[in-house]
Amino acid sequence: PKALPVSREPMLLMAVTEFVANSAAFTYFTAGALRRNISSDMLPQKFPLQLRTKSMGVFSPQLQERYGDQPMELHLWARQQPLLSCHPDALHGTLFSSTEAFVVLPNTTRVPVFLLNIDANVTGKPTITRNRLGGTVRLTGLACTVDPLPALCQAQGLPIPQVKRLETLLKFGLWLFGVPRANSECCPHPVP
Repeated sequence: PKALPVSREPMLLMAVTEFVANSAAFTYFTAGALRRNISSDMLPQKFPLQLRTKSMGVFSPQLQERYGDQPMELHLWARQQPLLSCHPDALHGTLFSSTEAFVVLPNTTRVPVFLLNIDANVTGKPTITRNRLGGTVRLTGLACTVDPLPALCQAQGLPIPQVKRLETLLKFGLWLFGVPRANSECCPHPVP
């Protein structure tokens, strides 16, 4: 137990324990709520990596050769419960996700092409500006590994994507678009 400070001045005191944060993460993970499908039309036009086989050809040339310029789709999910830790200055989290990439054929059939594991470390800091409560999110680490769905890739003759190049571009895209969008969602809200 931690003693909370006592003050005669008006103040906002917010306490979050790791138990509460990790219980919430467990609940969302167990309920299957940490899933998202991302299609090519959901990304900003200026995002450095468009979800099309032509764009992915940089990482897997045979993908573009085989499918031309077809849209792709990503199915993203948490492969294990996120781990959260509370510190006096911030909330730190480790996210363990997997993304399965599909080529969307003209007849809407989805062909799986690779499975990418993405582990990320993030830091969230609460902020109070005047009478507004908000926060900022920062990406502190990202690592990608690829599982090429071996039997399927061998049957289709698809190579393993060049994961380091893909990881670098993903970091850049998240830094340029993902983190600013998350921070705009965390923009200050009036304190009641």
